[in-house]
Amino acid sequence: MKPCCHSRLCLLGISFVLCVVSSAAGAIGEQEFDRQRAALVKVIEQDVRDTSLYLDKEALDPRVMQAMGKVRRHVFVPEYERRLAYRNHPLPIGHGQTISQPYIVAIMTDMLKPRPDHKVLEVGTGSGYQAAVLAELVKRVYTIEIIEPLGERARTTLLQTGHNNVEVRIGDGYYGWKEHAPFDAIVVTAAAGHIPPPLIQQLKPGGRMVIPVGSRFMTQQLVLVEKSYEGEVTTRQMLPVRFVPLTGGH
Repeated sequence: MKPCCHSRLCLLGISFVLCVVSSAAGAIGEQEFDRQRAALVKVIEQDVRDTSLYLDKEALDPRVMQAMGKVRRHVFVPEYERRLAYRNHPLPIGHGQTISQPYIVAIMTDMLKPRPDHKVLEVGTGSGYQAAVLAELVKRVYTIEIIEPLGERARTTLLQTGHNNVEVRIGDGYYGWKEHAPFDAIVVTAAAGHIPPPLIQQLKPGGRMVIPVGSRFMTQQLVLVEKSYEGEVTTRQMLPVRFVPLTGGH
């Protein structure tokens, strides 16, 4: 059955709107993205000051902020979201997952106290944005993503952006990456009901782990885990957060 003229007009109208949105997103040039990214850094700095009681500091490591100002977040989000890339909030990346709020990425990175000689494990690659920020600061990043299409897309994006010191694996991050352990630092970008014992085992003495703990329907806490050089493990709740849940066979 042929569609009526009204239906054809509606379809044409929808196509026109989609073209306008696509053109508007594509019209943003790199210079404008650079300007927006610089403005985002200022917003993060203010948010850190506003939450200094939680963080016990009023400013993050300058190296971390330099990385936040350098990594092009817009290339890690879907094309239709790029005009929103430098707003300080999470964005959907497909498969029920999100790219984290830049402020959260910055403070989690800062809590790890990254150094140029560090080897870091990330659980939950997602878009690859957190891994890219870490790659600017440490020697090597190993990142695990359980959702294959996201992991493959992140691997491609990280290579395209020149972050060649990142290795992406498709798998269940709950169990870590034993072949490359121990790690100087571990960051988990999804909420777990508890701190996975394999990750504690794979954390180097003197190392730090940052992980959101809690369920989807309860208050989650961003937890800092520290392992002393003697192997003693301590935890400290830093601030309330909201993350998608950690998934996997566990």
